[in-house]
Amino acid sequence: MFTVFLLMIESMYQVLRPSQSLWVPLRGCRYHVRQWGQAQAGATPLVLAHGWMDVAASYQFMVDAFSEAFVSQRPIIAMDWRGYGLTETPPTDSYWFPDYLADLDTLLDALYPGQAIDLVGHSMGGNVVMMYAGTRPERIRRLVNLEGFGMAATRPAQAAGRYAKWIDELKTMHKGELDLKPYADLEGVARRLMKTNPRLSSDKAHWLASHWAQPNAAGEWRILGHAAHKIINAQLFKVDEVLGIYERITAPTLFAMADTNSLTQWWKDKYTLDEFKQRIASVPNLRHAVIEDAGHMLHHDQPEKLAHLMEEFLA
Repeated sequence: MFTVFLLMIESMYQVLRPSQSLWVPLRGCRYHVRQWGQAQAGATPLVLAHGWMDVAASYQFMVDAFSEAFVSQRPIIAMDWRGYGLTETPPTDSYWFPDYLADLDTLLDALYPGQAIDLVGHSMGGNVVMMYAGTRPERIRRLVNLEGFGMAATRPAQAAGRYAKWIDELKTMHKGELDLKPYADLEGVARRLMKTNPRLSSDKAHWLASHWAQPNAAGEWRILGHAAHKIINAQLFKVDEVLGIYERITAPTLFAMADTNSLTQWWKDKYTLDEFKQRIASVPNLRHAVIEDAGHMLHHDQPEKLAHLMEEFLA
């Protein structure tokens, strides 16, 4: 068993820039924040927001791919959202999108009061940073959205059914029927990550697995994500509100997506890439980029290409 463990460690990705953990109490949660580099007077912080059912450590490969000159110029942080990773899980059975905005704002007040930042978000995190940048435009110097497409448009007639589904899913969760599947060992978690993303190499998958899950008292590996995150949002996604917020973004904005069009893979004809492009055109100062040979987890698939693109944009 010990030999197998050593072989597993040797097969893990070797981190080039280790992070240190910060613990920040905010809004009833003890937030876990990873920090690379040190704060310097006058330096613009780079803040990284992860996606749904992910963790802050997800950005490690991209941080390692940054040039030394870039990293030495600024502090870089990534937080585990509430109910994810090492951040405390609040006593709740439902999560609300506005809480991410409030958590981010409170975190910035704690770490970088009154200072404009560069803000990056992936997937759900991309949706959060877009909404935040329109809500607090004065806090953002540069904005990067990685595959944060938002949701399909809805109609008022869907509201009653959505509330009913939300209530039903709450009951299902309290019966334990939404609990995340445990894994027998770290290898099982790594295989799960590679199944979801076939481009993910074994060494990176094993390293991510060690941060994406932890063993419990019984020795089972549990995903570090609260089951309540699986429950549908009770409120409908309102495109007109989103566009109103996009129009208030003042920071130069980069939208980067993979060349595989993950949006169409998820939504089919319910929400198209053309529809998304029409929405994001509301952002006043927008640049598009496509990362080749990548899937939705483009910061895992092509960290070097993405790091180069971001260094150029954030200069």
